[in-house]
Amino acid sequence: SLAETLIFSTDKNIGKDLHEVLSEREFQVLCLLASGHSLTQIAEKFSLSVKTISTYRSRILEKMNLKSNVELTHYAIKHKLVINN
Repeated sequence: SLAETLIFSTDKNIGKDLHEVLSEREFQVLCLLASGHSLTQIAEKFSLSVKTISTYRSRILEKMNLKSNVELTHYAIKHKLVINN
């Protein structure tokens, strides 16, 4: 926990938007969740388990200091990350 805090609070992340610290897959999951896709739909899209996608979701919320899909969606809309399809 302390190590993660130190990693995410380093100077390299100053001035970056929160979504810029996510891995590529976490970013993809963020965009799909914010666009209204379910965990099951995302899991099928990437040929992964629902549990794996749920883990990605948990990491996203933790890294971005968000508490729910509503906050995640609000952030994504504000930063124009929502996928229209």
